[in-house]
Amino acid sequence: MSNVETIKVVPARYPLRAVGAVVALFVLAVVVQSVAFNPRWEWSVFARWFFDPVILEGVGQTLLLTLIGTALSVILGGMLALARLSSSWLLSSLAWGYIWLFRSLPLIVVLIILYNFSYLYDTLSLGVPFTGMTWGSFETINVLGQFSTAVVGLTLVQSAYTAEIIRGGFLGVDHGQYEAAAALGLPAWRRTVRIILPQALRTILPSGFNEIISLAKGTAMVYVLAMPELFYTIQMIYNRTQEVIPLLMVGAAWYLVITTVLSAIQYGVERGLARSERRSAVNQNRTLSRTRTRSRSVTTTPAQEPVHASLS
Repeated sequence: MSNVETIKVVPARYPLRAVGAVVALFVLAVVVQSVAFNPRWEWSVFARWFFDPVILEGVGQTLLLTLIGTALSVILGGMLALARLSSSWLLSSLAWGYIWLFRSLPLIVVLIILYNFSYLYDTLSLGVPFTGMTWGSFETINVLGQFSTAVVGLTLVQSAYTAEIIRGGFLGVDHGQYEAAAALGLPAWRRTVRIILPQALRTILPSGFNEIISLAKGTAMVYVLAMPELFYTIQMIYNRTQEVIPLLMVGAAWYLVITTVLSAIQYGVERGLARSERRSAVNQNRTLSRTRTRSRSVTTTPAQEPVHASLS
């Protein structure tokens, strides 16, 4: 009779993990107690101003600036990325110089220079350089107002970062995909839009949404233009009421809401993209398996040897 050796299963223990969880809960409890039960935070003032129409109007201006700045920076950044990837040394050099310049300058400096553009140039003319030929002339002070200056400044700076993100996405696509796309005989723009861009989006989207979130918070810099977006509106209110901390918390809460919504959109877009990639991969595998099945079914029958019947 053989002896059966029993093995005792001992559950794994992680004492450091338990200690870390206890410390984290302790710190969280300290923060909640100090914030929620400290009367100097003035949460009643926070609740009174959170849905105030003036604050909501500032939130609307912030969202509008974010939307327009994102759309224009994607268009301009896409053209800059294509210029950087161009085989023309002139286009590549000019795009590199633009990206280098506006990635080096702080946003607040660009906004202040644009806001004082009418001091540098009385009029903005459209024509041929170094000649007297002009097709149109506009007063600078009428063209660059508060809103247009904010949009132009945000677009100029953000497009430099967007161009590098898009360029990195294109460089992340395998070179064999470019060769396969070129072998189809499609025009260059159709190859880029239909074949290369969908594959580059996997790299572009995460970094691109991070830049959109940064742009939403970066709109606070336009307060130097005295434009009534969210941060400037809050400044005007607490300068009048002297309720600094609760109004700053109102702004922080609204920026947190905007960031959360953008993060949720990013999560949904990335899930949809991953689902479509899985679906295309499954379809591709099915097509490949069908092709292999057909190739196996088409087999050549061996030639039969002639049968000679004996005649008796």
